[in-house]
Amino acid sequence: MSNYLAVATVTATLQRVLQAVIGADVPGATATTVRPDASGQGLPPVGVNIFLYQVTPNAALRNADLPTRNAGGQASQRPVAALDLHYLMSFYGADGTLEQQRVLGSTVRTLHSQPLLTRQMIRDTVTDPAYAYLATSNLADAVDLVRFAPSSFSLEEFSKLWSVMLQTPYALSAAYRASVVLIEDDITTLSPLPVRERQVFAVQFQQPAIQSVSPQILATGATLTINGQNLRGDVTKIKFGDKLALPATVGDRQITVTLPPTLQPGVRTVQVIHDFDFGTASEPHRGFESNAMPFILQPIITTAPPFTAARGSALTLGFAPPIGREQSVTLLIGDNAISLPTRPPTDPPTASTFNFTIPVTFSPGTFFLRVRVDGAESALTVDNATPFPAYNGPPVTIT
Repeated sequence: MSNYLAVATVTATLQRVLQAVIGADVPGATATTVRPDASGQGLPPVGVNIFLYQVTPNAALRNADLPTRNAGGQASQRPVAALDLHYLMSFYGADGTLEQQRVLGSTVRTLHSQPLLTRQMIRDTVTDPAYAYLATSNLADAVDLVRFAPSSFSLEEFSKLWSVMLQTPYALSAAYRASVVLIEDDITTLSPLPVRERQVFAVQFQQPAIQSVSPQILATGATLTINGQNLRGDVTKIKFGDKLALPATVGDRQITVTLPPTLQPGVRTVQVIHDFDFGTASEPHRGFESNAMPFILQPIITTAPPFTAARGSALTLGFAPPIGREQSVTLLIGDNAISLPTRPPTDPPTASTFNFTIPVTFSPGTFFLRVRVDGAESALTVDNATPFPAYNGPPVTIT
């Protein structure tokens, strides 16, 4: 690899090589590196002008170094930019003695017989006092040598290049591509510890699939039954959002699991996770994951009934499981809804007790009491009347 001086080193080395050749073939010829429209500002009366007009990513190596950073943003390897350099070589001289064509022939012969820049050529350029600004270039130590190949330009492409970009009268020209130039950043990368032991295991692809869960509406501490296919793995875990739980029973088509006590009420999802047990002391390796299946976790009012509150006063209720700070909480008294205000960031992340202020416009009477958390409502109690059972609580009396 090479540092940021690589592009300039390629141009300077090419200039130096061609200068030695065309000067011997055509007396007085020189090689320059200025813009072709820089008339009177360095273009040679006789010689070749080398102009880098375009730089493109190398198609074969542009993504060879990805990824360069890990999930934490730390550099795992040095990023390398792979570039192709596109040169326009314009030839000048007296028309009567065909000096342009003689310089062209000398240049083409040189780049065809010696199409690459050798390490010695680069070192000679870097140590040349005329190129002191390239003294710290390390292109000579790069793994790949830079090679030149002619570009097939039609007359139309040459006319566009000269008339649109350069906007100067056309001169006899040839196009070449230099490939590949690798530029890397000098940064410190992570050096992982060596591998002490290698283990290779072949496993059959059996991704678990959840077809249904029952019950679909349940309360905290209840047992959830998962039905599906390929549910049993080497190490089977159940994932509820970002929480993991171990199942109570595991079968290929059915799993039972007790809901974690810290799982917040609302619409939740469950997944079956298969880890691979390689028989080592280290933690199991992550394997397959099933699809996510939704279910509803109901909140429970833990405060014992009956409930009584006056209009304008506060009704204090306890809930399980704890409700998150960012969850939407609404108290339902009959057909009336009382929303809990947004909790400030200074409140605890979860809470089990809330105060609801009864509006003074509330009609007195006895109503059924429910709480709704993120769309999941607490359950009402039902009597044992036959043949038509009916709701009978929990009741709340507003005075």
